[in-house]
Amino acid sequence: MKTFFHHFSWSLIVSLIALVIALVYGGWAAVALCVILGLMEISLSFDNAVVNARVLEKMSEFWQKIFLTIGILIAVVGMRLIMPLILVSATTGLSFGEVITLALQKGDPATVGTYGHYLHDAHPQIAAFGGMFLLMLFLDFIFEERDITWLSWLEKPLARVGKLDSLSYVVALAALLGGAAIADDASVVLVAGVLGLITYVLVNGLGSLFEGSDAAEAVSDTTRGGASTLAVLTGRAAFFSFLYLEVLDASFSFDGVIGAFAITADPIIILLGLGLIGAMFVRSLTIFLVRQGTLNDYIYLDHGAHWAIGALAGILLLSIGFEIPEIVTGLIGVFLICAAFLSSVLVNRRESAETLVRAPELVDSP
Repeated sequence: MKTFFHHFSWSLIVSLIALVIALVYGGWAAVALCVILGLMEISLSFDNAVVNARVLEKMSEFWQKIFLTIGILIAVVGMRLIMPLILVSATTGLSFGEVITLALQKGDPATVGTYGHYLHDAHPQIAAFGGMFLLMLFLDFIFEERDITWLSWLEKPLARVGKLDSLSYVVALAALLGGAAIADDASVVLVAGVLGLITYVLVNGLGSLFEGSDAAEAVSDTTRGGASTLAVLTGRAAFFSFLYLEVLDASFSFDGVIGAFAITADPIIILLGLGLIGAMFVRSLTIFLVRQGTLNDYIYLDHGAHWAIGALAGILLLSIGFEIPEIVTGLIGVFLICAAFLSSVLVNRRESAETLVRAPELVDSP
């Protein structure tokens, strides 16, 4: 319990402040909406936290603090407030000021001409961009040979097939063509999807490039709670890893913002619920996973998170042409993460039991 409060104290404080603001702003109904939105964001982004933790554990203490300070500001204000406004302005031709006015009017998303309606109309572009970015992340993970596999009957054959050059791009582009085929405007979806692919290649590629060139700047990580002896990233490598995390967060957050309009059309409540409560807890959860070494203790969490991301990518691309409830997206991610966690627990128990069985033999041996 002490460990929990140590890592989540700021999230709890910020959440309490957000709920007080919601109470003053809109009464107890607003408080209830904020809680619902916060829980929705956490459930949708748990897999995001796991993947974030795997990247963040390679970064220096300084960049971890940047992730928690500047990163949370970008996540809350940038991705969940300003970016949707920019998207509506770009897709409708309205000025930024006019879009802000529309947002503050809290119009019904089902009514043509409201902020929520315009944002919903931009969903195909958002889904194509985010879906392609997340799909590439999943494919690059699943097509790589690994010593540890979770769904071995599936992951091992996929890793063997993944030896084919550029297979990730072939599969991703085929999926994008499928998404464009069910879209009302195929050209818009294709452009957005290709931009998502290019963004992934640039951010991920530059991070890998500078990770190699900045190797001399890395320092041994022997002081953090995760008890890792890995070298940590600094300089340009850490910057591009940070940028990668922010783009990844954007890919997760856009769909959540659109889904939030099914609960409320008030952008202030959405900001308080998704941003100050949900995003803050996801950030704290990421740091908790890093400092506690959870990904090393529960070896299949990484796999479960990537399968959840693959499922989310597929759902995003399907949602270009079909309405898919947010609860489906959230439940799939939670199910895969929980299944991976339980599998990890069972493996740990089996290994502990085998160690106890071998212990007398080790004691008796000369």
